Amino acid sequence: MSVSLPYLSHYPVQIQQQISTLIDKDQLGSWLRNKYPNVHTVANDNELRDYVLDLKNHYMKKTQPLSKVIYDSKIHIVNQALGLHSYVARVQGGKLKSKNELRVSTLFKQTPELFLKMIVVHELAHLKEKQHNKAFYQLCQHMLPDYHQLEFEVRVYLTELDRSGFVFIPPIT
Repeated sequence: MSVSLPYLSHYPVQIQQQISTLIDKDQLGSWLRNKYPNVHTVANDNELRDYVLDLKNHYMKKTQPLSKVIYDSKIHIVNQALGLHSYVARVQGGKLKSKNELRVSTLFKQTPELFLKMIVVHELAHLKEKQHNKAFYQLCQHMLPDYHQLEFEVRVYLTELDRSGFVFIPPIT
C-alpha cells in the first residue's frame, strides 16, 4: 500500500488495498460524494439535541435523560474521538445526582445524515453499555442495522478528510 491508513488499520489487508487504490487514482472523494450526495440539515446544537432525543426516545426510552447535547469543535483534536458521552455524578444535599452529556464532533456538521446517525447511535449506546463489547454493538445494530458498514465508511471519510481536506457539499436551500 502506498499510503498509511490509520483509521482502517484493523480491517483486512484486501479492504485496505481497495481504499489505497481509490486514493492512488484520486477517486476516494468522488466515490464518497456519489454514494452520499446529500448533507444533513442538523446545523446547530438545538437541532442536534432534537435529533438525538428523537432517536433516544424511539430506541431507549428508559435510559437516563441527557442534560446536554452539543456539537464540539475540540473533540477530534483533543480526544482522538468523533463523539463523547460523559457521565457526571454530583452530590446535592443528601442525594447523588447524575447527568449525561453527549457531544458530537463538529466534523459531522456537514456530512451525510447516516454518518451523523452512526455517531449518535454509538454515543447513545454508551448510555446502556459503557464498554465496546458484544452487547454494545448489538444495541448499535438494533438502532441502526447498517451500523458496521457505516462505521467503516465514516473511517473512509476520515481517511479522505485527513488526506485531502475533503468536505461534503451542503445541499442548496
